[in-house]
Amino acid sequence: MQNSALERLGLEQREITVYRALLSLGPSPIRTIADKANINRGTTYDCLKGLLQKGIVSYLPKGKRRLFSPRNPEVLLQLAEQRQFELENAIQQLKSTIIPELNHLKPDFTTANVQFYEGDDGIEFVLRDILSSVSQSTERQYSVFSSKPIRSHLYRPFPNYTAQRIQKEIGVRVIAIGEGGEDAGLSERKWIKTEGTVDAAYIAIYPPKCAIISLASNNYPTAVLIDSKEVAGAQQIIFDTLWKML
Repeated sequence: MQNSALERLGLEQREITVYRALLSLGPSPIRTIADKANINRGTTYDCLKGLLQKGIVSYLPKGKRRLFSPRNPEVLLQLAEQRQFELENAIQQLKSTIIPELNHLKPDFTTANVQFYEGDDGIEFVLRDILSSVSQSTERQYSVFSSKPIRSHLYRPFPNYTAQRIQKEIGVRVIAIGEGGEDAGLSERKWIKTEGTVDAAYIAIYPPKCAIISLASNNYPTAVLIDSKEVAGAQQIIFDTLWKML
């Protein structure tokens, strides 16, 4: 039994220890359980109350004492399935009701709609936002301008980005500036030939958002995320027009 899996079900470490002790003992009073778990009686009692509330432990009176009894370990699977069911319901409510209602509270455009990120963690956040946003859109596709110098740095913090994109059945159209670029599943690519040095830049258009990623000195990545249907719409028109011409 992996404690980490049980902790994800909401069990505290000491509750797990008490439950393990109770399984090995069978129906027992608090003193016996505390001795077996090597935990003081007060803490053991608190743990048993928590386990009772979760339905993992039961008790029966025996004179003036109570004997606590562990339920069959299969109850843990039932607990996990119940949590999964509740989480799925919460996700559906967020998608169908809560998030749309909260979005209505936002003004059409404020400075809060422009966010700045930097470093690998910031770039990973933007990439995950692309997958999350596009997976909820009806078209399930986004558009990208990408230059060669940034490609080796872009997915450094998120190496399985493309695999996750394909798994989510998200398509992408790429206009590559300069040479290079690899084809992958659910992607289309066209090229713009250039002469001379090409700066590192990556522009992802996924209305109503647009993300601009570039490299500062020492290949330090920075990003600007703009949440504006007007800006993203204008960028999409530019992309679509150029795509038809190539």
